[in-house]
Amino acid sequence: MAVLVKHIMTSKVVTFFPEQSLTLAEEVMRLHGFRHLPVVDADQRLLGIVTDRDVLAAKVSSVRDMADTTRDLIESKVLIRDIMSVELWSVRPDSRASAAGTMLIDHRFSCLPVVDDHGKLIGLVTEGDFLRCAIRMFAMHDEDPADTTLP
Repeated sequence: MAVLVKHIMTSKVVTFFPEQSLTLAEEVMRLHGFRHLPVVDADQRLLGIVTDRDVLAAKVSSVRDMADTTRDLIESKVLIRDIMSVELWSVRPDSRASAAGTMLIDHRFSCLPVVDDHGKLIGLVTEGDFLRCAIRMFAMHDEDPADTTLP
């Protein structure tokens, strides 16, 4: 039986709208440890994605001689639509996980949005999802599956 994207993907995903701010995106990423925020429209159709690198690149440099309040004010006016990537690769839930993994490696992506036939976002498949899958597969071959200690 083939392992499909739907078997390993993360389906509970926090999404953003294009009108939301850089400041909010940064806060959500920091609080939850996210590296990717899909951007959707009101019908949950995928419009783009914002990564932690996009957020970092959009921030006003702390090296600049500027008061924190001024920096915060400038950053609060930057909208997600201004920093999101719109040229996206995506996969379907019934895509083979091996093909999605190859796409991640070949294109040096860290995640792929998972969309249905109408472009509606239904999840993300990330490097972490593949690593968790690999760990489960390796654990099936361990002598003592309950032993998770490292040598």
